[in-house]
Amino acid sequence: MRRYKKHAALSFSWFVANRITFKSKRTFSKLIVRIAILGIMLGLGVMILSLAIVRGFKREIREKVRGFSGDLQVVKYDLNNSNENSPFHTDNNFVKKAGAIHLVTKVMPFATKPGIIKANNEIEGVELKGVDKTYDWSFFKKSLVAGNVIDFSDTLQSKKQLLISQTIADRLKLKVGDKILMYFVQEPLRVRPFTIKGVFSFGIDEVDKTYVIGDMAIINRLNNWDADEIGGYEVKVADFERIDETARALDNILPVKLKSYTVMDNYPTIFAWLGLLDGNTTVVLGLMIIVAVINMISALLIIILERTTMIGILKAMGAANATIQAVFFNSAFYLIGFGMLLGNLFGIGIGLLQSFTHFLKLDPESYYMNFVPIQFNLMDLVLVNIGTLGICLTAMVLPSMLVTQITPVKAIRFK
Repeated sequence: MRRYKKHAALSFSWFVANRITFKSKRTFSKLIVRIAILGIMLGLGVMILSLAIVRGFKREIREKVRGFSGDLQVVKYDLNNSNENSPFHTDNNFVKKAGAIHLVTKVMPFATKPGIIKANNEIEGVELKGVDKTYDWSFFKKSLVAGNVIDFSDTLQSKKQLLISQTIADRLKLKVGDKILMYFVQEPLRVRPFTIKGVFSFGIDEVDKTYVIGDMAIINRLNNWDADEIGGYEVKVADFERIDETARALDNILPVKLKSYTVMDNYPTIFAWLGLLDGNTTVVLGLMIIVAVINMISALLIIILERTTMIGILKAMGAANATIQAVFFNSAFYLIGFGMLLGNLFGIGIGLLQSFTHFLKLDPESYYMNFVPIQFNLMDLVLVNIGTLGICLTAMVLPSMLVTQITPVKAIRFK
């Protein structure tokens, strides 16, 4: 019998809640309901988009930096603070051990050397990054604007090929196929001719304004290094989220004279900026939740006040406070649920549209890319929906308790 009464009360509260929420003929109530739903829709939609945009920014910029410099760099451990690496001999034993670490996918030698490009009566200070035939060009190929990557099949031709950024190409008025001279300030002064093999664009000033890519054999010859001497190793990892774990594993096998640095150590400004985005997202989420809660509290209070007479009649007929509270609590649940449904459609819909069309543009000089990136994460969607629903429903408890303060006699007289 108790179970039947409980079920009847529950069915009654859902029935009445549906009637006063979506089937009300009162114009003012309809307006308030629509405003509350719109507020939740916009709030949840903005939260979903904020999380997706921040994830997209972090992924795109992080992948660009990783694509150029690798996840970890191993260099000689000394007091050299110049842009030119201190050389050390290749260690096949270390390379074999590093490759055996399950998170490491690639170990590649490199070297750097500053120089000056002279072309079309213009000069530009750059840093030549030398690589060899083992270099992973997969990310570079995605960033090529024109031309191709260096071809190491012909060792004589590869020493004459150079990749430059679109930024440097624009400044010096260069294109693929053009010939240039590059000066290396040392004793004696060295000059080397190059042909532009390709033009790339990473969209990151720290890279595009500074680096050109060439054959590491050129740096070996200019520095009079032995054939097996290099400036360092670039190490790529399978899972960036576990880069610290990989760095510790790598440090355990490093020779005494070598030191490893993560990509965050090499580009602290960029990753510090990415860290600030998380703080901005927290502020946006907090503001949107506050707006949604205020909208819901206002809507529920107005609905209760408009239904004061109905509350009095229900109480006079024997309805308990808990049953009437359940009516308005369920009414709030209807509003929140419908608003969240529309919010998900709005946020995910705009995000997918941006992913396919890139209609929202950015200034690449300020944001490292020319469009707003989007990356959805299932866990983000689940947590933001559960959090919004939980916080809004919790906030509805106090307004619904207003029902207990209404007496049948005064309520029935209330017009």
